[in-house]
Amino acid sequence: MTAPPDIRRLTYADLPQVIAIERRAFPTPWSLAMFVLELSKPSGICLAAWRGLGRDQRLCGYCICSRYDTVWHIMNVAVDPEERRTHVATTLLAALIARVQEAEPRFTLEVRQSNQAAIELYERFGFRSAGMRRRYYQDNGEDALIMWRTPMTLQGRLDDVPDAGPVMPSPS
Repeated sequence: MTAPPDIRRLTYADLPQVIAIERRAFPTPWSLAMFVLELSKPSGICLAAWRGLGRDQRLCGYCICSRYDTVWHIMNVAVDPEERRTHVATTLLAALIARVQEAEPRFTLEVRQSNQAAIELYERFGFRSAGMRRRYYQDNGEDALIMWRTPMTLQGRLDDVPDAGPVMPSPS
């Protein structure tokens, strides 16, 4: 089994590697300006996952999370395609949740409806589907599931999720 990656704060110096992963991982990658904006927010948490030792270290994934009022919005979780299924995203999410120093933090995110691996990962962390954003993804018009992790979703309920509604699959 591969050792878990080291997790550190994402820095501006990491952005060339972040952009390279972003372009390999997503059909509509974020721009450099989007990453700079998120890194500049004092209330956000941006993490980098690293593998290797010394000069052989390389970035293998990252997570961008912003705080809006009382909710943490996970904006971007990416893993180098060559590193997928090696617990990079799991390690990043665990580190993110551990860094939020609140009694009962609330997280939300959007995920492609077709990304079953990501949905299952988020569900393992207590996220539950609570709605849909129609035609959210620009590259193909795919819908996004809106997922939440709150004190109630950790109990399998949606009682404390704003505007939670039934999640219906898209018509084929």
